[in-house]
Amino acid sequence: MSESIGGNRLAGRRALVTGGASGIGRAIARLFAAEGAGIALLDANPGVVEEARTLNGHGYTVDVTDPEAVAAAVAEAADAMGGIDAVVNAAGIVSVSPLADLDILAWNRVIGVNMTGPYLVCRAALRWLREVEGSTIVNIASAQAFRPLGASAAYAASKAGVMNFTKALAGELAPAIRANVVCPGIVDTPMVAGARAQGGAAAGVPTTADYPLGRMAQPAEIARAVLFLTSAESSYVTGAALAVDGGRSFH
Repeated sequence: MSESIGGNRLAGRRALVTGGASGIGRAIARLFAAEGAGIALLDANPGVVEEARTLNGHGYTVDVTDPEAVAAAVAEAADAMGGIDAVVNAAGIVSVSPLADLDILAWNRVIGVNMTGPYLVCRAALRWLREVEGSTIVNIASAQAFRPLGASAAYAASKAGVMNFTKALAGELAPAIRANVVCPGIVDTPMVAGARAQGGAAAGVPTTADYPLGRMAQPAEIARAVLFLTSAESSYVTGAALAVDGGRSFH
C-alpha cells in the first residue's frame, strides 16, 4: 500500500517523530513529509540521519531513555525547524519472555524505551508545543494495552502505561495541546518479525487468526491514523485511544 495519500494536510507543521529509522515511525515520517510537514527524526539507529536526509529533514541518533540526550536533540530539532508543533512517539521495543525468565534489566529496558521515552520526549518538547495553539501529541501504544496476550508482561504493562500517560496529558494540556494514542495490532515491521522468530503466539505475539480482518497491518495504515490525529481534521479529538488493530480488541 502507498505510504502517502497525497495532499497538504500538514503544511507548515513541524513534526518530531521518534523511531523514525524503520517500521511505523519511518512510515509516519514519510507520510508527514509528503503532507507538507517539516520533519525531525530521533532513533537509536544511526540510519535515522540518512532517512531524515531523504525527507529534507533532520535526523538525530538518540537513545530515548537518556534524558540529557533527548533534551539536547529536541532543542536542536526545534532550532533547525523553527519550533515544534507535533510530536509522535513511535520508538518502541518488544519483550518476549515468561515472567519467570523476565529479569529486572529486561523489564527496565522495555519500560524505559516504551514508557519513559515518551515522557522524556514530551517533556522536552513541551516548551515549543505550548508556543503554538493547536499543537498535537500522538503516542504509539499497542492493542496489548487493551488485551494482553501470552508472555508479554513488560510489553503490555509499558503500552498500557503509554495509553494512560497520554490520557493524562490530554486533560492537563487542553485546550492548547491535543494528545491522543494509537494502539496498533500486529504490523509488518522488523520488530514484529523478530518477536515472532522468538516464539510466536505462545510468547505473546498474536497470529493473523486473532484478527477479524485476517492479516497484518502495513506500517502505512498505522501512519494514516496518526496523520488524522495530528491534522486539523481531528480538531475535536483529545484523550482518545484509537485501536488500529484489525478488530482484535473486540474479537
